[in-house]
Formats: sequence, structure tokens, C-alpha cells
Amino acid sequence: MIPTLEDLRARGAAQQPTWPDQGEVDVAVARLRTLPPLVFAGECDTLRDQLAAVARGEAFLLQGGDCAETFAGVTADNVRNKLQVLLSMAVVLTYAAAVPVVKVGRIAGQYAKPRSADLETRDGVTLPAYRGDAVNGFAFTPESRRPDPRRLVEVYHASAATLNLTRAFVTGGYADLRQVHAWNTDFVRTSPAGKRYELVAGEIDRALAFMAACGIDPDEFASVGFYSSHEALLLEYEHALTRIDSRTQTPYDVSGHLLWIGDRTRQLDGAHVELLSRVRNPIGVKLGPTSTADDAIALAARLDPAHEPGRLTFITRMGAARVRDVLPELVEKVTAAGVSVAWVCDPMHGNTFESADGYKTREFDDVIEEVRGFFEVHRALGTWPGGVHVELTGDDVTECLGGGSNLADLASRYETHCDPRLNRAQSLELAFLVAQMLRAA
Repeated sequence: MIPTLEDLRARGAAQQPTWPDQGEVDVAVARLRTLPPLVFAGECDTLRDQLAAVARGEAFLLQGGDCAETFAGVTADNVRNKLQVLLSMAVVLTYAAAVPVVKVGRIAGQYAKPRSADLETRDGVTLPAYRGDAVNGFAFTPESRRPDPRRLVEVYHASAATLNLTRAFVTGGYADLRQVHAWNTDFVRTSPAGKRYELVAGEIDRALAFMAACGIDPDEFASVGFYSSHEALLLEYEHALTRIDSRTQTPYDVSGHLLWIGDRTRQLDGAHVELLSRVRNPIGVKLGPTSTADDAIALAARLDPAHEPGRLTFITRMGAARVRDVLPELVEKVTAAGVSVAWVCDPMHGNTFESADGYKTREFDDVIEEVRGFFEVHRALGTWPGGVHVELTGDDVTECLGGGSNLADLASRYETHCDPRLNRAQSLELAFLVAQMLRAA
């Protein structure tokens, strides 16, 4: 049974906007309830099967995309660029590490963000904090920062447009492995990581030519499986898009394939855990450095009481300095309790700091160090490091420091509205380094 919105609100749901007009909220929710599903229950089931392979150590999850999508970012170029970098990373991981890669984007729904404070003050003026385009605008004006529930309906339409374009790209020939060079012509020419990518692409071309000479020309090379994910943060939106599947008569949240609960909203008796415990989607939970093994085991009991393969993913975000200290006990005790999950590393959120000139940023070396620590812990415990969850873009932004190109100038193309993202070159470099770790694992 799906809990009502009133039941969820009564739990004191964390990280919800303060809507000025409840009547406007009711109108938006009513409209959302009439709209078609964004994803289908059968697709969620297929992803759950693939995540079960990740949990068994037979596949690897690559999950990535914007920290927070924007309505202005719903363009063909932007969607194509994100897909390009994710598919390029997946090629590197699949070929170099010889494991199947499950590809999931932070895409078509990642429009809301939790915040550390409800209000923001600049030059003596205090306004509501920016909570993502799903809630209010980024511009620091009273009109822009007023939470507007009509934006929830706009999230739906922006997500639908993004999903339509994504499906066209991944099934219409753009992602054909045999055209791997065409994805990255300019990147290969200008980036140090691109030179390494060209070597891998050349090896793939030779392997495909050999298969063709043997009379093997599988259609599987022409398209790829690709899934959408986002943090299920805004209860009105997620509840309105929770529907009963006509095949099984069970509820699915059809706003995305994989939904996750954030580190700030994972309260065991909270509204987010309650809602997602009732839907059949694969579910993720972010676990930060304050998470205990007891927390994780209790969350697994609530979200996956039937111990269903592929149902639950734990996404750890400990920070480079703490991952080797905090993660071992968590993994060891959860495993000893018989909890089967896919373990995934988010090396971004625990490594954020403010630069001397006031930019929120991350050091590429810290990102890699957390991934390396994640792999070391799992190797020592005999468990499988199941994936990485990264904030990235296909554009040449300047938001995270370092990497092979030694990025040091944040000001030239700092474009994020929230957290800093890896750019295209840094993302590919991360893929090569993770592939090396996977070979060792």
C-alpha cells in the first residue's frame, strides 16, 4: 500500500521546501498524477537484474551526471555531451577491465538538491536558499527564490524531453561501438587522456574487424542499455509519479529507473525511507562518514526485507581522508549480517572545499584517492567494489582542480549552480584509473 502524502508529511520530512501556497502545490500534484509514466516498470526490473550482477561481483556500475540539472540545460548538445562522456568511460572500463558495465545517468530528474540551510544571506539581504530548478531559481532575487510548485510540472516535461532524446541517441546508432572514434575526434586531438583513449579505441577497432572477418556482426554493438536516476527528494513529485504496475499490481515510482535516498534524508522512520520502501524500483542509499553498520543493516531491513537481488545499492561518500578508517567496519558488519547489496563509491561529496578565491571545488587527486581507498578496503575484505557514482559533465568546465591537464584556473568556465563537476578530460582520466583498479581487483 502506498502511504498518502499527508502520512508522509506527518513524519516531518527532511529537506522539503516551504511552499508559500498549499493550493498551488495541490494543483501541481493533481496535474502530475494525470501525466504518463516517464519510465516503465519492466525497465526498472531489467535494471534490478543488472544490479544483482553488480552485487554478485559480475558487473560494475558507472553512474554519473550533473550535480543538479537545469531547465536551461535541456538541449540536444548538452544531453549528447553527457552521454558521450559516460559512454566513453564505459568503453574504457569494459574493454580495459573486461567486466560488463551497467550505465546509469544522473539525468532526467536530478532537479532538486538538499541544502545545509533554508536561507542564504548576501550583502545583508536574506532569501530562501536555491534548492534546484524544481523548487526555485538560481538568481538572487525575491521573485526568483520564491518556491514555485509549478516548477514540479516543468521538471516532468524537462525530464520527458531528456529521456526521449537519450533513448534516441542510445538506440538510434549514435552509441554504436563501431563508431567509437567519431564520439571523441576533437577530444582525442586536444587532451592527454584522449591520446590514451585513442589507443583503446584502436584496439577495439581491430577486435571488431577480426569478428567481422569471422562472419560475426552482432546487432548488440548498435545500441546500449542506459538508465536514468536521481535523488528522490521532493515528496510531492515522487508521490505523484508513483503508480500501480498493470502487470504485477505493485507500485513503481515511474519518475526514474533508479532512485536514491540522500545521506541527509535516510532517517529510518522518515518519509523518504517510508515511500521508497513501498515501491519496486531498485533503490540506492547514500552513506556518509557518520553512518554506522547498525544504520545500514536497519535500512536494508526496511528497504529490502525480502533480500531481493539487485534491490539495494549502498553508495558510500566518506572522503579521501576517512574512507580507509570508516568503510571497513561498515562493509564487514553488513556482509556478516547477510545483507547483499551493490557497494558503490561516491568520491565527490566527501571531498568538497572552498578555494582561496571563493569557489566551491574538489581536487582530482582527492577524488581518485577515495576511489583507491574504496578498492583497497573491498580487496582486503574479499568483497566486490561494485561501482562509482560521480558528478561530471561532457563540457570543458573548470570546476575541479588538477587532473592530467593540471587544471588550476577555476574562474574561466565555472558553470555549476551547485557542486563542482569533473570535466570531460578528468572523467576519462578517472575511467582509466578505475579500470586499472578493476584489473587488480
